[in-house]
Amino acid sequence: MAWRDRHDQGGTADAAGSRLARHATASLAGLLAERGMTRKDLADSMGVSPGRVSQILSGDENLTMRSLAAVAAALDVKMEISFSDAPSSERQERAAARALAKTYH
Repeated sequence: MAWRDRHDQGGTADAAGSRLARHATASLAGLLAERGMTRKDLADSMGVSPGRVSQILSGDENLTMRSLAAVAAALDVKMEISFSDAPSSERQERAAARALAKTYH
């Protein structure tokens, strides 16, 4: 993927994706706990197998918008995605990583 090669020195997109997946799955697990629901309850609500719910909640899978939307619909909750500026320390770390990567290419 050419865009990724040019803009993702050091795998920062992969790391960011992993953080987002962990955040999403932790949020979903918390919501299930608040509602006293099990993974099987969620699977029944979604019309999928408990194994599929385990895949989604494991955080190891590449979560798609559709899988997250299916979970939100089954739980009757609103899913929001927003973009905002990263804290300046994170921006500085990414800039330093890009500069370092350029010196080795």
